[in-house]
Amino acid sequence: MPITPATETHSSSNGTAEAILLELVDEKGVTIGTAEKLAAHQPPGQLHRAFSVFLFDEQGRLLLQQRALGKYHSPGVWSNTCCGHPYPGEAPFAAAARRTYEELGVSPSLLAEAGTVRYNHPDPASGLVEQEYNHLFVGLVQAPLVPDAEEVEATAYVTAAELAQRHARDPFSAWFMTVLDAARPAIRELTGDSAGW
Repeated sequence: MPITPATETHSSSNGTAEAILLELVDEKGVTIGTAEKLAAHQPPGQLHRAFSVFLFDEQGRLLLQQRALGKYHSPGVWSNTCCGHPYPGEAPFAAAARRTYEELGVSPSLLAEAGTVRYNHPDPASGLVEQEYNHLFVGLVQAPLVPDAEEVEATAYVTAAELAQRHARDPFSAWFMTVLDAARPAIRELTGDSAGW
């Protein structure tokens, strides 16, 4: 993992992982404190800052990610290109670019803000709750992927029609349709009407 100002403060000198802190926010997205990551997801959940990335190829196909089977939250389900949480004090845009590179080994050739969405999604399988104020980003990917196997089980590029078929057949993250629907205006602006998003 590349060391950045944000990750440097979250890596201990002896190589052991320190507790990951999330930024707690109010209903308007104003920071009000921090909480340990797992604690923030315990029912009923604490509202915290998150981000979701939707990257497309030059044909207007969405890059989906299947979450690694070893993840403690929503393992093995399909979801958007990348999602996660900024570190406290880290800009959501920087966090989105950082995690896209860490998980998929690629930097977007274009990444743009696409609004925010607030939601509360319990995950029946894990018992955890996604209580999030989510910053949305859309963009383009033009380089070959190099996924991190600890984060990503598989990837797929899909058209809007293929996504509808896959969504009816395969398990997806609890938050996927909420963030996709919220990002659709920016996705249409990026891909054009002919792509069908």
